[in-house]
Amino acid sequence: MSNPLDFSNKVILVTGGGKGIGRGIAQTFLAAGAQVVVCGRTHPEHLPAHAGREAVFSACDVRDHEQIEACVAAITEQFGRLDVLVNNAGGAPHAEAATASPRFSEAIIRLNLIAPLNFSQVANRVMQAQAEGGSIINIASVSTLRPSPGTAAYGAAKAGLVNLGSSLAVEWAPRVRVNAVIVGLTQTEQSGLHYGDEAGMAAVAATIPLGRMGLPSDVGNACLFLASPLASYVSGTSFAVHGGGEKPAFLAAANAGRQGE
Repeated sequence: MSNPLDFSNKVILVTGGGKGIGRGIAQTFLAAGAQVVVCGRTHPEHLPAHAGREAVFSACDVRDHEQIEACVAAITEQFGRLDVLVNNAGGAPHAEAATASPRFSEAIIRLNLIAPLNFSQVANRVMQAQAEGGSIINIASVSTLRPSPGTAAYGAAKAGLVNLGSSLAVEWAPRVRVNAVIVGLTQTEQSGLHYGDEAGMAAVAATIPLGRMGLPSDVGNACLFLASPLASYVSGTSFAVHGGGEKPAFLAAANAGRQGE
């Protein structure tokens, strides 16, 4: 019986795959034997690699539809196929909703929702023509499941991304499966910007039931499963990778059962 997690001869595209979570996803697929392409606006200092094999870089601003078209066309011309698209590129700086400009909010929604839709449309055209179809995985966030103060437009866009995937899964079945990974608090090379120093990150990790922050490889493993034959009957759903979620704040605040302490 063949290994269902062997991605040899498969072509994977990871948007924003040069750093952070995207880099971890790219390296996971490389380790599984895939040909991996990462795209972004700038060439990463070091491409994702595993055991002497490197990802291929394609310059692409995911907010530009013409560049999306050119990126997918170049991949199919070079490799002859596209098996998996991981819509990972995204993010948002902190901004109060009361004072954020309309232009700022529109840009955040364009990057985190419209860009994945456009990329999915272009990839779907290729995948529908392939005998084995394809898989599209959207990287969402726990902001989908809870309030996102300071990044309201981002949270709304990621929630929309999950709903978008469920709709596309119906429209594009049975040849193309579409799923989302809801990513929790994850430790990357930029974690200090969000959580502070090591003490701050340790304090954040203590709020997570599994006692640690996620790693990019945790997200990569989830993507590997969803793209594999093991998930051949999984489509239109979201897969939470968040260490058990976040403990409800009221548990720490309530004093029931603590009288006499």
